[in-house]
Amino acid sequence: MGRKIMRLWPSAFVIGLSLLIGTPALAADTCTGYDALVAISSETLDLGHGHTLTVARNESIVISDDSIFNLTTGECAGTLLATPDGKVRGSGHCARRDKDGDTYSTEWSHAPGAEKGMWKWTGGTGKFAGGKDNSGWFQTVRTDGKMSVVQWGGTCK
Repeated sequence: MGRKIMRLWPSAFVIGLSLLIGTPALAADTCTGYDALVAISSETLDLGHGHTLTVARNESIVISDDSIFNLTTGECAGTLLATPDGKVRGSGHCARRDKDGDTYSTEWSHAPGAEKGMWKWTGGTGKFAGGKDNSGWFQTVRTDGKMSVVQWGGTCK
């Protein structure tokens, strides 16, 4: 179950690396990339009867050839709930900054059994201010339990 939970950790989520692996970007995407994530901490609580709750934190670096998110770094944190049917749902937030100190944040969610999760903009400063309509999808394309690569795409204004 731990490996399945790590595959779903986006972490990120949300905003990531510009290598062409995995799922191709959707035609409507105005921004794409990859998010390289490294686990900082993860704690799983066994709730009994096949239910577990995992709280996790990851460090993140985003690489994108077509967005202002390129080379932003920060952290993502969230919770993952596994149910007796083997499905996992999750949600959380990411906060990142660029070399100039400007910041932005996103929230992410992953529905039980879904191949892709969703992300949306929650705020920003400096060059990242005003991105309220930014949103999109993400999907883990590689993980080894400690490190993950998440592909993402969406609408960035």
